[in-house]
Amino acid sequence: MRIYIDFDDVICETAKFFTKIAKELFDIELPYEEVQFFNLQKSFKLNDEQYDELMKAGHYPENLLAYEETEGASLVINKWVSEGHDVSIITGRPFDSYEPSRKWLDEHGLNGVPLFCVDKYGRENFNQGCTYSMTLKELYDMTFDLAIEDSPAAFEHVMHFENCKVAVFDRPWNQEVEFPDERFVRCRSWNEIEEFAGGLL
Repeated sequence: MRIYIDFDDVICETAKFFTKIAKELFDIELPYEEVQFFNLQKSFKLNDEQYDELMKAGHYPENLLAYEETEGASLVINKWVSEGHDVSIITGRPFDSYEPSRKWLDEHGLNGVPLFCVDKYGRENFNQGCTYSMTLKELYDMTFDLAIEDSPAAFEHVMHFENCKVAVFDRPWNQEVEFPDERFVRCRSWNEIEEFAGGLL
């Protein structure tokens, strides 16, 4: 199979770390379970300046390297790689966060999995000089049998992959979202994702 895997809140606990940063920077206490919106500016009720500060802090290399792995992620992904599946990690992180993101993957045993930065959310200018950066058009030209996403804002992107099944990693900000079609299935853990993927073989 050709498998697309999102990075944040799919293979690592990004939102949980951002709740800590919001507390440190702005004394905002918002439990992870109450992060209602993928848009963290809306979830934390920040002005534009505060939101920029939050995102900057969240992408410091030392913070990116400190994110906790989502339980079971590397185990399942490495199993797929060993079975010969074509796995790619497709992230909407800023292009300049590639190096620490790559290092995090390597440190968690995922050094055999390619990482691509794509401007999923209209925040970046495409970096043509890097092999790891990709335009949305280039992404849409790829084919996948399975995509794993958590962000409702990214559902429109994975819908471009014809006949691709989508495992939606259950998170507080997607629990009330209506899925685009029957290809989207909610999974609450990497064990459930593995079971779902097994049914596609």
